[in-house]
Amino acid sequence: MNLVLGLLVVVLVTAGTVAAMLFVRRRAPEGSYFSDGDRASGVFGVLATGFSVLLGFIIFLAFAAYDESRAGAEAEATIVAQQLQTAQFLPASSSPRLTGELICYARSVAGVEWDALDAGTLGDSINPWGARMFLTIRDVDAQTPAEQSAYDRWMSQTSDREQARTDRVHAAEGIIPLPLWLTLFIICGVIFGYMLFFADRAERAGTQAMLMGSVTVVITLLMLLLVFFDHPHGSGVGRLEPIAMERTLRLIDEQLRVVGMDTAPPCDDDGVPR
Repeated sequence: MNLVLGLLVVVLVTAGTVAAMLFVRRRAPEGSYFSDGDRASGVFGVLATGFSVLLGFIIFLAFAAYDESRAGAEAEATIVAQQLQTAQFLPASSSPRLTGELICYARSVAGVEWDALDAGTLGDSINPWGARMFLTIRDVDAQTPAEQSAYDRWMSQTSDREQARTDRVHAAEGIIPLPLWLTLFIICGVIFGYMLFFADRAERAGTQAMLMGSVTVVITLLMLLLVFFDHPHGSGVGRLEPIAMERTLRLIDEQLRVVGMDTAPPCDDDGVPR
């Protein structure tokens, strides 16, 4: 959700609740529908406090998942750069092939895979270049101590890379279950209905609009923040983007240029096989 759409949602929801408040105010008794305003305010305080505590706790957990996805993307990009160096110590018969497939893996992460995360269509699919690298490394016959050490290091880095990828994509399908969303929306409806009983025709319309509008704006912004953390990948302000992997790709190109290696990856710039 971008800023313009979020602002539009806030404006429309606030306009709707304020209009409802002013409509109820036209027939409301003086002093609101509550005969004891202090007791009614105390009950509203309990409702608002319970809602804010629940929502704050959920936002904290959602932010933790958001940060885990960001850290996973950073770790995955770092490991890819490290594996490129490890590949150069493997047997010459497989080293160029692994280098090209590793570059394609990075391109696919920053390309088609990130687009799938944005669209929510990644699901449980694996990165095809990860599978190709497994088939390639399976046939490697490490002979020298250096090659055997590089082989062991490659396998360890592969496990770390796969775990980092899991951390990166685990929030793609949403981390907040449907029952929790239903609970939050029901509580929002209860608070809105309770606010209508504070309608008072003796107060000015602007005061009543401010009473309802301020509560609506705060609740709507918090709910939109929760929606943002529930789907952190994609484009827009604050969204997780493949910046780390794109930086790794630039570093890989620079490293290959410095050492004079001419590698032709078997994929296009988005990681699609040629």
